[in-house]
Amino acid sequence: MTSRFDCQNEQEKAAGLEAARAAIAAKQCVVLPTDTVYGIAADAFSPQAVATLLAAKGRGRTMPPPVLIPHAATLDGLATEVNGDARALAEAFWPGPLTLILRSQPSLTWDLGETRGTVALRIPDDPLARELLEATGPLAVSSANRTGNPAAATAAEAEEQLGGAVAVYLEDGRRPVAGESLASTIVDCTGPVPAVVRQGALPLEELRRVVPAVLGLGEERLGEEPATQP
Repeated sequence: MTSRFDCQNEQEKAAGLEAARAAIAAKQCVVLPTDTVYGIAADAFSPQAVATLLAAKGRGRTMPPPVLIPHAATLDGLATEVNGDARALAEAFWPGPLTLILRSQPSLTWDLGETRGTVALRIPDDPLARELLEATGPLAVSSANRTGNPAAATAAEAEEQLGGAVAVYLEDGRRPVAGESLASTIVDCTGPVPAVVRQGALPLEELRRVVPAVLGLGEERLGEEPATQP
């Protein structure tokens, strides 16, 4: 059964967060706001839950979901070979609309899909999302829409597309609060030079103020393999 909570009401917010935590523990999916668009979330360490998320979106294993984390201290527990450029970008833009592709810790027993040994990590700049993440730990999160459809800017829009595939919907108003709905910018940090593989809400010029060598979408440099998105 699907539950809906208006988190703009403090009492419903508390009940909604508890219901969402319980749903995640039961390997079900929830919809939550982020600073970019609404996301559909599941326990990152449960292959069953991740498979449910991908099925809800109509997406295959070749498009694994990113993982949202509550704070930067989680980074080294999930990723390895984190170089100075990646740390500089994380320090400058987390929480915020930046997703970093990094080498996954080989000891982890998760199954996010065909990741080629990588994981895409982000800390959302959204208090409600981070409050849920503090309660649940890392969540596999993708935009709350059927693949090929526009991303949802409200939980109500997400429910129109995902329906009963989601156990709990947390409504907290339109996302983003102002401006155009854009997904996060994704930067591949697994190679010698960071490379943008999806241009989103964070502009390239902002990235280059921190790490001037960041490659723009589709750019290559002599002697380097082109960056790929898992």
